Amino acid sequence: PCWREYLTTRIEQNMIVNCTCPISECRAQPTTAFIYSIVSSQEIIAKYEKALLRRYVECCSNLTWCTNPQGCDQILLKDGLGYGAACTKCSWISCFNCNFPEAHYPASCSHMSRMTCAKCNHGFCWRCLKPWRPNHKDYYNCSAMVSKAAWQEKRFQDYNERCTFHHHAREFATSLRNSISSIREIPKIRNLTFVLDACKVLEQARKVLAYSCVYSYYNQDTESMDIVEQQTESLELLTNAL
Repeated sequence: PCWREYLTTRIEQNMIVNCTCPISECRAQPTTAFIYSIVSSQEIIAKYEKALLRRYVECCSNLTWCTNPQGCDQILLKDGLGYGAACTKCSWISCFNCNFPEAHYPASCSHMSRMTCAKCNHGFCWRCLKPWRPNHKDYYNCSAMVSKAAWQEKRFQDYNERCTFHHHAREFATSLRNSISSIREIPKIRNLTFVLDACKVLEQARKVLAYSCVYSYYNQDTESMDIVEQQTESLELLTNAL
């Protein structure tokens, strides 16, 4: 009974993986077979097995959990691609190179890590809150003229508004696709597969347009940006039409 209570408590507190004998001077760890023989509750056993699975995924450099913010318990296999692949369960696309919750092409991982103060133009990493330079890529001089800071703030607001708009439009496309899916379940309704496909294309296009705003904001290469802006404008016109 003492062992059962001890192991149950450790499992419920998510501290079972490195659990040792309750006698302080004994470092022996209870085996899986021993735990199965002591703990009879199927609910507790299920929690124990989930803890083992989490530990296994954390220890494998080529495995990761799906990062869908809506919640998904699918395990993904990293295939070496920087922007990952779609989850086979929820179709969410994760980025394996940074902690951002989804793939963000064409914006790079460094773009998603960097923040810029709209008042003084100081660049810093949102993860460590340290200056972007010297450990990061770029640096903005805080002693810049007020007019330049004001221009930079206006530029940031413009790109941010565009990015936010496309994210909201993407949510609308997702909502539309869900509504159509529910309509298809009603008998005698014609096949709406082509509309569902259009909604999926719309979601992907809005996602690319949103992260194109991030890419364009940070890219300083004027020559290449002319081409990017033209392609983005074309995609935006076609997406709006769709």
